[in-house]
Amino acid sequence: MNVTSILIAAGVVAAVGIFIGLFLGAAGILFKVQVDEKEEAVLAALPGNNCGGCGFAGCSGLAAAIAKGEAPVNACPVGGEAVGNKIAQIMGVEGQKGERKVAFVHCQGDKERASVDYDYVGVEDCRMLSFVPSGGPKTCSFGCLGYGTCVKVCPFDAIHVVNGVAVVDPESCKACGKCIEVCPKHLIDLVPYGAKEVVACKNEEKGVVAMKGCQVACIGCGICAKNCPEQAVTVENFLAKIDYEKCTDCGTCAEKCPKKAIHKK
Repeated sequence: MNVTSILIAAGVVAAVGIFIGLFLGAAGILFKVQVDEKEEAVLAALPGNNCGGCGFAGCSGLAAAIAKGEAPVNACPVGGEAVGNKIAQIMGVEGQKGERKVAFVHCQGDKERASVDYDYVGVEDCRMLSFVPSGGPKTCSFGCLGYGTCVKVCPFDAIHVVNGVAVVDPESCKACGKCIEVCPKHLIDLVPYGAKEVVACKNEEKGVVAMKGCQVACIGCGICAKNCPEQAVTVENFLAKIDYEKCTDCGTCAEKCPKKAIHKK
C-alpha cells in the first residue's frame, strides 16, 4: 500500500466522520425536545413516590399538569402543604392551604365483636371473596374481611390487619388512596387528620339485623343526630354520618352512641 492510498483512506474516513457529526448535530437540533424549566423544577419538588394518589400516572404526569395550569399546586397528597407551598413559589402563585387527610377504615368488627357464618379457607385476597357465599364468612356483609389486600398495596406501610380488621396508622398515612381503591367493601375513605370523632361502621341494615352480625354496629337509632349541637350528624340508610365541615369535635355523638359505633379517633 503506497502513501497515496493511505491518504485517500484517511480522507474518506475523516469525511464520513464529519458527515456523521453534522448529521447528528442537525438531527439533535431538529428533533430537540423542549424542556419546560418549571415542569422540571416542580418534578424535583415532588416526593417521587409515583403513588398515583393525585390522579395522575406518576409524579412526572402531575408535574406536567401543574406546569400547564391543569392541576393545583397542592395536588400531591403525599407532599402535603409543605410541598404545595414550595411548588406555589416555583409557579409564582400564592400557596393554597389544604387540610391534611388520612385514610380511615369504617369497621371495628374484629374477631371478638363480629360473628361469622362459616370458616373460609382459600385465597387470602379480599377482592376474591366476592365470589363466595355472602361475600365472606362474616355475618355482617358490610364488614372488613381482614385479608389485607389494602395492606399489600399501601406504599407507606401505613395500614395493617389487627385482630381481623384493617387499621390505619394516621402518622404514616399519606392519603394516596390506594387502599380506598382496592377495598371491595368500600370501607375506607379519607377523613380530616384532626378529626376526633369517627363513625366506625358501614352497615346499612336495620338495627336488629346489624346487631346480629356485630356488637358495635351502628343501629341507626339517631340519638347521635338528635344530640349533636351543631347538626353535624345525620342518619341515612340506618347509618350515622358526620359532616366534618360542621363538626366542632365536642364529642357528644361519641358519648351518646349506645353501641359505640361512633368513637374518638
